[in-house]
Amino acid sequence: MYTSKITGLGYYVPENVVTNDDLSKLMDTNDAWIQERTGIKERRHIKKGDGNSTSVMAVKASTIALERANLKPKDIDMIVFATLSPDMYFPGGGVEVQEAMGMRTIPALDVRNQCSGFVYALSVADQFVKTGMYKNILVIGSENHSGGLDFTTRSRNVTVIFGDGAGAAVVSRNETGKGGILSTHLHSEGKHKNELSLKGPSTEYWVPQIIAENLRKGQTDQQENIPYYPVMNGQFVFKHAIVRFSEVIKEGLEANNLEVKDIDMLIPHQANLRISQFVQHKLKLTDDQVFNNIQKYGNTTAASIPIALTEAWEEGKIKEGDLVVLAAFGSGFTWGSAIIRW
Repeated sequence: MYTSKITGLGYYVPENVVTNDDLSKLMDTNDAWIQERTGIKERRHIKKGDGNSTSVMAVKASTIALERANLKPKDIDMIVFATLSPDMYFPGGGVEVQEAMGMRTIPALDVRNQCSGFVYALSVADQFVKTGMYKNILVIGSENHSGGLDFTTRSRNVTVIFGDGAGAAVVSRNETGKGGILSTHLHSEGKHKNELSLKGPSTEYWVPQIIAENLRKGQTDQQENIPYYPVMNGQFVFKHAIVRFSEVIKEGLEANNLEVKDIDMLIPHQANLRISQFVQHKLKLTDDQVFNNIQKYGNTTAASIPIALTEAWEEGKIKEGDLVVLAAFGSGFTWGSAIIRW
């Protein structure tokens, strides 16, 4: 049985910065209101004509990750691509990355676990490496939220949260025997699926007449939640998130005979700064033990953990031998953690 480790990291975000003041010109909101509830000051959005898409950003982040891993595209044995916003309904973004980067006819697996997507994808890669089936796997989280948000007051509670971007990690066979991914832990609870969801486009809403009727209602009834925009029961999600975050972090630590005090760096999914702060307080972690960047990128869903992980590493906040914990919670509900010795 082999072990796996992260050998390269990279991220990319669009150049277009969208501030809270920018959003206040499109909907009834303001900087103070957004910061108080989410901690977000700005986010990045793809701008028409900038050439970006979910898969394009994924390629940009992946190129950096491969360079840092000292690998070429031909060295990658598998792609695991996590996103809720692929360029096409099908096929998924994995094959677009394979084609764009000139890779061999390797498998490309797409993961649809939204905010938990990167942790789920990392777990898949870890298992393939541990069994000896593959040596180098490219794990990606990439999202283009801005292309599917409702920029009106009706949806401000959701729209102000999300940003675009991509992060990537190369998961390789651990040749050194030092460090690596110690374990991953995954969960789901489907009974709460409607509390954070996007119901269309889907097979239920593909009939053109239904699409036209729903869009008409959305234009005439400001209270109507039409199925083509995400909806979220914010307080309900918040209450469940803080519980599940703490549970799955402790589960991972206990599985490796570790304690909270052993954590050198916690990288939580950047869902809401208030959630991260609540979990930090609950676990009695210091500011130096938790990394947050939602203030400048917003919630980038599957991309948030790899973006934050890359930034923390670039800033020297993660060093060899450190215990790094990744944790996520989101739509599904799904949640998970990864325990890593760097």
